[in-house]
Amino acid sequence: MSIRNEESSGAQSSARSVDDQILDAARTCVVEFGVRRTTLAEIARRAGVSRPTVYRRWPDTGAIVADLLTREIGTAMPQPSGGGSARAQLVAVVAGMSETVRTHPLFEKILRSDPELLVTYIVGRLGASQRAILDHLVPAVEAGQADGSIRVGDPVAIGATVLLMMQSAVQSAGMVAELVAPEALLVEFVAAVDAYLTPSA
Repeated sequence: MSIRNEESSGAQSSARSVDDQILDAARTCVVEFGVRRTTLAEIARRAGVSRPTVYRRWPDTGAIVADLLTREIGTAMPQPSGGGSARAQLVAVVAGMSETVRTHPLFEKILRSDPELLVTYIVGRLGASQRAILDHLVPAVEAGQADGSIRVGDPVAIGATVLLMMQSAVQSAGMVAELVAPEALLVEFVAAVDAYLTPSA
């Protein structure tokens, strides 16, 4: 590797490191204060960088939070186990991710303190978070159709419907918490997703 390439690689690594510092600081702020009370100045202070450093990367706090949600959803996405049919693997991944997101401190805080903002980030538009999930769901649906374990249909439409089911399970679980325990609700969610994906007899 040339010195120039090494320097370029080092600069990219440093930039990623600063980005992660800022996102880590934003995560801490949101969990502690909620989205509305999180300021760019406080994020910069906790990240140990200047405000101009943050502004060079994100125009405002909302943009930081949007990227933070995308990052956290990405880390919550489990890998397929490799066992069983493609449908069984997909259902397991969807169930695991839904449960991880539902109990994630960041999402729990936003649902409690700023639920309408989560609607903006997750429901109001197809953002980077949802696209990242669809990028995993659609190939998994195609694999299931190839091995005969997932019903025939448009893989994108099927993947998008599973995404909507996941979002509903995560965002609305609290509404029935007094009636149904989270563990029981997860069992029903898994059954619903599995039944939706199963080919007709």
